[in-house]
Amino acid sequence: MTPEVASIGEQILYEDNHLLILNKKIGQIVQADKTNDVTMPDLIRDFIRERDNRPGNVFCGVVHRLDRPVSGVVLFARTSKALTRMNEAVKAHNIKKTYWALTQGMPPEPSGHLENWLLRNETQNKSYVVKEGTPKAKLAILDYKLIGQTKGGYNLLEIDLHTGRHHQIRAQLSNMGCVIKGDLKYGAERNNPDGGISLHARKLEFIHPVRKEPMCIVAPVPQLPIWQELEDIEQA
Repeated sequence: MTPEVASIGEQILYEDNHLLILNKKIGQIVQADKTNDVTMPDLIRDFIRERDNRPGNVFCGVVHRLDRPVSGVVLFARTSKALTRMNEAVKAHNIKKTYWALTQGMPPEPSGHLENWLLRNETQNKSYVVKEGTPKAKLAILDYKLIGQTKGGYNLLEIDLHTGRHHQIRAQLSNMGCVIKGDLKYGAERNNPDGGISLHARKLEFIHPVRKEPMCIVAPVPQLPIWQELEDIEQA
């Protein structure tokens, strides 16, 4: 087993016969892109084959995505039935996603509700806040609250995502004057040494597709000093 494949085992937050939930590392890709780099499903299939001594095909379905420079909890389905049911849950907005973001700016209010219309520029791979009624623009909705601050002065925002638009959190926070640390594309002053941005998918809450039990999966923050000092902040 290669080190890259073996590391999948260290990233597992939850596993059963139906679901596999991992703590994605910065730089890993959930779905194939133009780089043709190895995807997380590829690594997962190789890991399960070798760990369980299962030659042949291994099913791994993508339920939702995280951008390459983002870390945190990501959900995969191990059976087609689980994938179908989880896809239905996504469409019905029955999966609650909570993110943590370290930002350069202080929000205008300690907590708030943001509704913006976003227009995606495919060429730039970037989304812009535009006026309502702009052709092809989509409504993006999130709630945020300020829950901490680092010693270096970065603000920790907790975000509840209500829609899943392209670069939604990055674009909406930047538009509010709270650029995510390291996010050069949306106005950060400098990049992060690891090439990522300080946005972490902290928690997923949903109903298990087979057992019908409530699930709450929390992803530990990256092993970086700026995140570690905030790890113990209690959730409301």
